[in-house]
Amino acid sequence: MSFIKRWRFCTLLLSLTALSATAQDGKGDVVYVPTPQVVVEEMLEMAKVGPSDFIIDLGSGDGRIVITAAKKFGARGFGVDLDAYLLKKARESARREGVAERAQFVEQNLFEADLSHATVITSYLLPEMNEKLRPKLLALKPGTRVVTHDYDMGEWHPDEQKTLDVPEKQVGDPGKSYIFFYIVPAKIAGKWESLIYTGGRGVIYEFEFDQSFQKVGGDARVDGKPARLPLFQVRGDQVSFEAELPQGAGLAKHRFQGRVRDDVIEGTVTIGGQKPLPWKAQLKARGELRMSALETDGSVPW
Repeated sequence: MSFIKRWRFCTLLLSLTALSATAQDGKGDVVYVPTPQVVVEEMLEMAKVGPSDFIIDLGSGDGRIVITAAKKFGARGFGVDLDAYLLKKARESARREGVAERAQFVEQNLFEADLSHATVITSYLLPEMNEKLRPKLLALKPGTRVVTHDYDMGEWHPDEQKTLDVPEKQVGDPGKSYIFFYIVPAKIAGKWESLIYTGGRGVIYEFEFDQSFQKVGGDARVDGKPARLPLFQVRGDQVSFEAELPQGAGLAKHRFQGRVRDDVIEGTVTIGGQKPLPWKAQLKARGELRMSALETDGSVPW
């Protein structure tokens, strides 16, 4: 954990200790720290939540995230919490706001919750809880959106992040809120093969992708000639990258774009600015997703 993250973590613990003796919503030893409403709305905006979304809020407290998603953005979903008092309060708020059918709340351990139906996951959890939850999030359907308040997912770097001025916020970094947005990436680590018809003949392209979360690098062979691929990112189930690869007696810029569906990537390749050609890559051997940074600077040594 970086110095800044350790500082934020220690500051939050001190703030929680001070707050536990004050009037906090919650029951028994539970200290509930609500996400400010301005942050709630910005989190949902960043995730582009809409009527077709199913949102799950982990540690839902008074239910404000799910209720706002239902009332303002037309979504549906549920919140997960273990505090019976807060769950009751959330259900009452959902009824009062007229969204009880679309905003429900479940008493359950958040690590045991079934997240498979979610298109959006939200949370305000401490760093060690985020990192414990991370494998479960990465196993979700590619394209699932994850938004966290104040604390990120460790080595899984966010696709986007934002800092908000929130004068009323007294915990963590007082007056500031940090929002981290992630898109669950398709897993493409491994060996893939394509047959692309160019120049009047079929050319075999072989790819070996090395993947760390959404970041991908690797190697390619074109008609048996080796090349290094530049670093690129997978965004949900979408793959897009450019590389100079062997073509005839020299090199040509290739632009690949495609959609990942299990063991197939299907889309187009544009070679040297010519008309796009169909591109289909078939998985030959599945690789492991790294849980650390790729050891590459994205350069293309030949």
